[in-house]
Amino acid sequence: MPSSTPPAAAEGVYRWYVLLLLTLVSLFSVADRLVFSILLEDIRATFAFSDTELGLLGGFAFTVTYVLAGFPAARLADRSTRRTIVAGAIAFWSAMTALCGAAVGFWSLFLARTGVGVGEGCSGPASQSLIADYFRREELARAMGVLTVGATMGTVTGLVAGGLLADAFGWRWAFVLMGAPGLVIGLLVLCTVREPPRGRYALPGAELRQRPVRETLASLLGNRVFVGLALGFAVQIMIGYAMAFWMPAVMIRQFGVPVRDVALTLGLAFLAGGIPGPLLGGVLTDLLVRRDERWRAWFPGLAGLLAIVPLALALRAEATQPFLLLFALAYAMFVATQAPILSGIQAAVGPGERGMAVAVALFVNNLLGQAVGLGLIGWLSDRLSPARGAEALGLALVGVSAVAAVVALGVFGWTAARMRAGGGLPGKAG
Repeated sequence: MPSSTPPAAAEGVYRWYVLLLLTLVSLFSVADRLVFSILLEDIRATFAFSDTELGLLGGFAFTVTYVLAGFPAARLADRSTRRTIVAGAIAFWSAMTALCGAAVGFWSLFLARTGVGVGEGCSGPASQSLIADYFRREELARAMGVLTVGATMGTVTGLVAGGLLADAFGWRWAFVLMGAPGLVIGLLVLCTVREPPRGRYALPGAELRQRPVRETLASLLGNRVFVGLALGFAVQIMIGYAMAFWMPAVMIRQFGVPVRDVALTLGLAFLAGGIPGPLLGGVLTDLLVRRDERWRAWFPGLAGLLAIVPLALALRAEATQPFLLLFALAYAMFVATQAPILSGIQAAVGPGERGMAVAVALFVNNLLGQAVGLGLIGWLSDRLSPARGAEALGLALVGVSAVAAVVALGVFGWTAARMRAGGGLPGKAG
């Protein structure tokens, strides 16, 4: 089993196989994380949890270990065999997903969710670092767009498969059966992915070696483009986590739709928006940055804000069909922002700090977007429920999302002002 691949192989069909396999890893990363959302109402009925408790289980329990595990995993990704990290990560989080089915109350489910976070926190830095060494800078946004499709398909898989499995076998077995495929995928990664030369597409003069942690963090925090992209991503991702986690419960409460029907119809809406959105976002970004590198920041800021319009209209709809159509449009516009952000982060840093850059970005991303965002929506829903009833959760969702979009636009605008118009690695001042 070879440990590296020559440049010729990396430039051919094989790199697309690696990308598709890592996309499959991303799919199950999101599916195993978000299957919790379609099982939300069943879990609440079993344990009589409040929305605040559900928000903590969906966000905080997962996020704390996710972000903590990401830092040591990132250091390993910047100096060791990345395919081994990815393979071990998916096997571990899959086992912990299955363990969620054995929960007997809040704290046992909380601990199982933290285990899912540990595994998934280890895969992101290594996966994105691998892709940056398989694809050239000018095609990196397209590659990241494909990777984002995996996240979208993971949302659909978590909803549809989780809902159907829960309908057939109950919510506990849904967790167990959703965790099983990850063990096979981990074996495929370990046995078939070859490690590419590190930094093979780096710009001349880029730092290839891994520096001490303190120096790496100082470099990243002194890189204003990286900081801006990471912070803008973290604020804006509140919208995505809100849609993925809370939307099934919104649909059940506002329209009285059974879990099985929510899984199928909402899953199709995620699919309809989530496949063309990131692919189009990746292609447009690659075209736009040929004219001006600052589109890696302008594009996500503008698209994220515009996505709030159909999202708000969807939550005001009185029937399921317009709700689903408007939601699909909102989701497509939102996920189109992912390719420019992810490719921008990889392009803004040197090869020796890519893993740590992803870990830092995911730390802020999950702390704000998932732990704070999901918990805030749950808390606000509980406060609004006495007056607004079934529509309280939808109001909380769109209110938090709108604020996040406006703040993110400001952050991305600040970031663009510090990027080079002609491309290349950004400066660290400005």
